[in-house]
Amino acid sequence: MSAPTPSEEIPVRRIDRMLSFTALGLLVLSVVCFFSIMIGSAMHASFDQGLWPTIGAIVYIAPIVAFLLILTVVIMSFVRRSRANKAR
Repeated sequence: MSAPTPSEEIPVRRIDRMLSFTALGLLVLSVVCFFSIMIGSAMHASFDQGLWPTIGAIVYIAPIVAFLLILTVVIMSFVRRSRANKAR
């Protein structure tokens, strides 16, 4: 069985909040860019000029960066909880 969890909660740090909200913002931005590409393709836009290449890159890169940020938050919280349990 697993060890009992401590009765007092470990406080959420500012860096954890920043990483979480940044990941959420990147995912929202990626979804907005995806829908803008769908609307642009329905309107027969030229995707090789203007902001379209940047929007296309955001759709590919932002979810990966968001996943890495969330993974970082999870690892940091596991390490912090582990250190708190060892201190007891």
